[in-house]
Parts: sequence; structure tokens; C-alpha cells
Amino acid sequence: GYVLMFAIHSKVGHLARVKSLQSLSRTMATPNTKKKISVDVISDTVCPWCYVGKRRLERAMTRFADRAHFIVRWLPYQLNPDASKEGVVKVDYYNQKFGAARVAQMIPHMTRTFADEGLQYSVGGLTGNTLDSHRLIAWAEKFGVEKQNALVEELFQNYFCQEKHISDPGVLLAAAVKAGLPADEAAAVLDDPRAHLQEVQQQLDRARGIGGVPFFTINKSYKLSGAQPPELFQEVFEEICSR
Repeated sequence: GYVLMFAIHSKVGHLARVKSLQSLSRTMATPNTKKKISVDVISDTVCPWCYVGKRRLERAMTRFADRAHFIVRWLPYQLNPDASKEGVVKVDYYNQKFGAARVAQMIPHMTRTFADEGLQYSVGGLTGNTLDSHRLIAWAEKFGVEKQNALVEELFQNYFCQEKHISDPGVLLAAAVKAGLPADEAAAVLDDPRAHLQEVQQQLDRARGIGGVPFFTINKSYKLSGAQPPELFQEVFEEICSR
């Protein structure tokens, strides 16, 4: 009797499991039925709107997590290709570029915009050439888009929230390690100014035609310029998913 009871129980257990799995699969698309959505982001590591745009894109992606599988790739842009590696004081550079009166308005606005994304904006520290950061980001892609994305996040965090210098090889190496990338290989990339240079130069050449950054290309067909609100990304995702 015990064996029979066990058989009945396990069968009931199995049915209950099947039922719960069926209801789960209705609410959650299985990976192979999820729509594949690629997002190419052209951005610079010293562009505040690029960080804001990243956060807004991610908010929209979260809302479609059960319907779409996202592949986000980061591509380079240089707002100031002539910037020195040694760097200059960020505020001095902004004052020189935009004028002190405009900067005095920009900083509180940027601080509020960052706060809306749960980020603490700081205008302290140095700004400098971003080419090495882009070489590192290009190298990181071979470890998968998640790792590349983690590196981009860490570099934005370093520059905009922690007053770290984007051209400092020590800062770049620490960011790579924090993103879970191999330290020795990252150091080798940073030590060799030619590593991934050609690839980055070609991508920079391709980006010449765009008006500004961030610039998003979704599934190679939808193009969005600027740090768009999450709702706009969601409209595009909705269109792709409901096909």
C-alpha cells in the first residue's frame, strides 16, 4: 500500500508541477520564444548624457525582460579627441568651453538629472583623453556583452560619481578587474597603445556622421539620438515584440 500511495503522491506532485510550469511559461516567454533585440550604443566615457541614456535604456529593458533578450554593444565616440592624457581640471575645462555662467546653470541641472537615475553627479576631478578607455571597452567585448557592459558602467561610475581620471591606466585597470575581466590581459592592452587601436579608429570613423552622443541603433533599423526617456525605448521594443 505504501508503494502505491507513494506512486499516487508523486504523480499528483508531478501534475501540480506541470500545471505550475504551464502557468509560468504563459507569463514568462521561454528564451527561444523571446525576441532578440540588439542595441548598439555609440558613446563617450566622459559624456554625462551617455550615462543617463544607459540608465534610461536599462529601465526600458527591465520592463521587457520577460519578452525580449537584449544584446547591448558599446561603440566609441570622442567628444574631444585632442584632450591630453595628463588631463585638466574638469570645471576649468567646462568653464573654458561653455563659459562660467552657463556651467553654473548646467551643474545643478545635471545633478538633478543624475539623481533621477539614482546617481550622484560630481563635477570634481580631471578630464582627459578617452581613447585608452575605448580600447579597453573594445577588448572587453570578446568576453561577452555583459562583461563589456559592466566595464562601461564602472567607467561611468568612476568618472561621473567618484572623480576618477579616465586617462589614468591605474583607474582603467581597476575598472576592468571590478567588471570581472582578467587583470593581466587588461594591463597588456593598456600597456600597448596599438592594442585594439585599428578597430576603435574604424568605429570612430563610422561614427563621424552622427550629430551627437549617445546614439542608439536598435535591431540595425531604429535609430535614436540623445538620452531618450525610457518610454521611447519601450515604444520601439513594443513594436519589435508584437510582430
